[in-house]
Amino acid sequence: MPGVLDYVKEPVLAVLASLFGHAPEQSKDGDKLMHLFWNRTELKKEFARLRKEQYRLRDKIKHQESKMAIEGKRLSNLESLLMNPDWARNALAYYQLRGLAQRCENKLGKFAEQLKQQREGKYRSRVLLAWNEDRARQRKLLERKLADVHHGTLEIEGRLRLEEAQRQSMRGLFGLFRRRGIDSKLEVLRHKLASAKQAEYELFANIQNIDNQKPPENLGLDVETKRSINFQIIAFAQQLYLQFGSADFAKLVKETMDHSVEGGDYGTAEECNALIERTQQQAEAMDKKSDFAELLQQRADLMAESAEFRSDYEVVPKAPSVSTVYVFREEGAIADSKVNLLGENYWGVANALTR
Repeated sequence: MPGVLDYVKEPVLAVLASLFGHAPEQSKDGDKLMHLFWNRTELKKEFARLRKEQYRLRDKIKHQESKMAIEGKRLSNLESLLMNPDWARNALAYYQLRGLAQRCENKLGKFAEQLKQQREGKYRSRVLLAWNEDRARQRKLLERKLADVHHGTLEIEGRLRLEEAQRQSMRGLFGLFRRRGIDSKLEVLRHKLASAKQAEYELFANIQNIDNQKPPENLGLDVETKRSINFQIIAFAQQLYLQFGSADFAKLVKETMDHSVEGGDYGTAEECNALIERTQQQAEAMDKKSDFAELLQQRADLMAESAEFRSDYEVVPKAPSVSTVYVFREEGAIADSKVNLLGENYWGVANALTR
């Protein structure tokens, strides 16, 4: 192969030499140039990769430009609405309602995230506790076996020493014949001793393996725990819904997340002002109410009794099966109404559920 490479390299070097001259140190430079020449395939691959990246970035720029154009159009439409006195108050009412809806979503999202972290922490602690207990149980069992084997090893070593001492004490021709019998015993004892020490070594190695075990990672929650979390999240969404005190008002707030400002019509300026004031009062009242953990648990327990799932492995219930909103009266009575909060995705509840 060297001869073939030299045959190919000579005309190539001749061309390169005509371009770069005939200095004495041309040989090393020629080798470098030849290395680049023979690696032109890699250069082509790199060029193709950069060209592909260029196309990707161009598409990303076009996508961003399209989004900016849409946002620019929305801003222009909003400016047109605000220029109209009849619609300016309507737009303000819309954004007040939307702000309240966003606050509900944020509250629900924060509650869901904290609940998931809490349950995951408890679940991990429970799993690690069981793992440590099982590891301690295995280690204790191996230690007992090791102690038994070690006790047997000591017995064999004692018998071996006695037989060896007895053999050493035998003299003369008569002792010669007796030593042959003892030699066979010694061979058996040495074999048993080797086996016992091997067993000791293996048991000790197993104990070390248990000590070196790493705790399980990426512990996923089981189905029942995930379902329990989701019942609590839906119960919290129901609590937010009930705090509005009016199904129509709650729906009005929720719908602002489904359409733009142009899609809202909230009546005259006086009606818009009244709606804005009501929205602000509702926001203030929501921030004051926080002690309802017991109600959430009661609501989640009732929900679990009627919830249906598409399979034994699903953790998100069928929306109609959890559409009953439970109201707990002071006298202990339980009232209910049908509102499909999950199906209509009130406060983004469908997105907050764990999967």
